Amino acid sequence: MNRRPTLLAAAAMTAAAVLLLSACGGSDGDSKDNKIAGADSDSGGKKKESPSPKASDDGLDRPEIKLPKDVKNVFEGGKTGDPKKDAVLADNERRINSIDEAITVDAKTHPALKFYSSGEALLTAADYIQSFSKEGKSFIGTTRYYDRQVTFLKEGVAAVAYCQDSTKTYPKDLKTGKVDRSIPESADDYGFYNTRLKKNAKGVWQTESVTYVEEATKKCMK
Repeated sequence: MNRRPTLLAAAAMTAAAVLLLSACGGSDGDSKDNKIAGADSDSGGKKKESPSPKASDDGLDRPEIKLPKDVKNVFEGGKTGDPKKDAVLADNERRINSIDEAITVDAKTHPALKFYSSGEALLTAADYIQSFSKEGKSFIGTTRYYDRQVTFLKEGVAAVAYCQDSTKTYPKDLKTGKVDRSIPESADDYGFYNTRLKKNAKGVWQTESVTYVEEATKKCMK
């Protein structure tokens, strides 16, 4: 049994996903383009945890994202020293947090989901979130994101590649509230993703496509 389902590249346009998106609220964005993103270690080779980006850092009117106390995302790599790359990584982090908020927080709307995702990536996220709901599951624990790299493809388009380690997360039964901590660690707990982002008219780097690279997952097992 997996701790968390894999966030696959293509989402099926299911009725459930459409209903979920209609309840998300938030603003739609632009879409389209593909590749990779960069922040690794500090100059001493020591990995640094990136502080969660604040909603008011750049003056944009961003929806608030609140995760439960028992759910935490750790983004390694800190600042890259390049303000443009840092802005892309910050919105990538916010997107990940917005998905986890939609899974773990019992709320009627999750406006951040549509604020940071568009197009295919929005459908993928909706399908992913719905997969938890269908099974009556949520999760708790800490997920680690690392080896994050940014590549600018052309004006207004960037790619972010990163590893995910969910070995410290555990499935939670929504009906009983019980948490299953008996699942042994496996390769399924690691993932490698390529995401493409486009800067919309508001100045938000929205993720518009996500690709899960199965053959690269072994490189993340460290």
